[in-house]
Amino acid sequence: MDLFDKCHQFTEARMAQAAGLYPYFIPFSESEGTVVYDGDHRLVMIGSNNYLGLTTHPKVRQAAIRAVEQFGTSCTGSRFLNGTLEMHRELERRLAEYVNKEAALVFSTGFQVNLGTISALVGKGEYVITDKEDHASIIDGCRLAMGTMKRFRHNDMADLERVLSSLPHEAGKLIVVDGVYSMGGDLAPLPEIIALGKKYNARLMVDDAHSIGVLGGGRGTAAHFGVTEDVDLIMGTFSKSFASLGGFIAGDEAVIHYIQHHARSLIFSASMPPSNVAAVLAALEVMQEEPERIERVNAIGDRMRQAYRAMGYNVGESQTPIIPIIIGDDMRTLMTWKRLYEEGVYVNAVIPPGVPPNKSLLRTSYMATHTDEQLDFVLDVFERVGREMGLI
Repeated sequence: MDLFDKCHQFTEARMAQAAGLYPYFIPFSESEGTVVYDGDHRLVMIGSNNYLGLTTHPKVRQAAIRAVEQFGTSCTGSRFLNGTLEMHRELERRLAEYVNKEAALVFSTGFQVNLGTISALVGKGEYVITDKEDHASIIDGCRLAMGTMKRFRHNDMADLERVLSSLPHEAGKLIVVDGVYSMGGDLAPLPEIIALGKKYNARLMVDDAHSIGVLGGGRGTAAHFGVTEDVDLIMGTFSKSFASLGGFIAGDEAVIHYIQHHARSLIFSASMPPSNVAAVLAALEVMQEEPERIERVNAIGDRMRQAYRAMGYNVGESQTPIIPIIIGDDMRTLMTWKRLYEEGVYVNAVIPPGVPPNKSLLRTSYMATHTDEQLDFVLDVFERVGREMGLI
């Protein structure tokens, strides 16, 4: 077969496009945070990870503009060589302090954090143990590592213990979980995972991409549970609550120093541009100066979750401002997405392989800047469309 044969045989997306049911790569012509436009079509956005609404915050915008004026648009080099500014170091110091760890290291994307950290730490004869619903970047980091990956059923502590007990006690082991799962909005049970890690000689890394800025007063899942000291590595991204692009890993200084010198995705990638670094620094200040934003986004999550359940929707085990509307059938999910879109509500349609088979869902997520009027509108549309589609 020719290498490109599979490309010509890939027709699923084209069929969805022809049917008007393709929910991806929609180019927005204008965005105001909670409202976006597809041409002239106005939509209330409930599919963004901009949890605190900081992409439009004046302080964050101005910090990015000033950084471009002072440093230009890029560092044009890797952190390892010529791409480190004092701004990068300042951000690392402040992030480590924020999540209560000795040191932090900034990468150019969140995906690269997981690729670089896991592959740097887990070597031959060692093991990395992941939840089956962990993010793709964690899975790819495990694939790059020279060690062996083992998986356990989602949030199933008995299955995690089964996996851990089957491994050599003396071997190096790293458990990696999402603090908040990006599709279901549910939490990893960190206290129970920590207990099992100690019992079976395993370290713990928590991907807090969707919980930094949201849980634990903004400091993440470990802070939420009060177990920060027992979590070895905390990972976070800047493309969500921090309103920028990039990511970080935080932990003991010696461990961060090792990752800094062994993570290929850090060493061989250009560093975060100054504008992105400045935006994160400003966003961190806003988080600390305006804690009401964190309170607001969680209050909105509570309100919407209760309202959807009252209507009869299945929202799974969500405990956060990420609220799935679980439908199950792929075509029905796409058709419901289309009707919501037509009625002026933007959500994310997620079908396999983004979720397990028969678990297709509409992923909704909320911002601190959503108004009560916008939320009322969303709920009204969901009730009408849900009845029309036979979902409630």
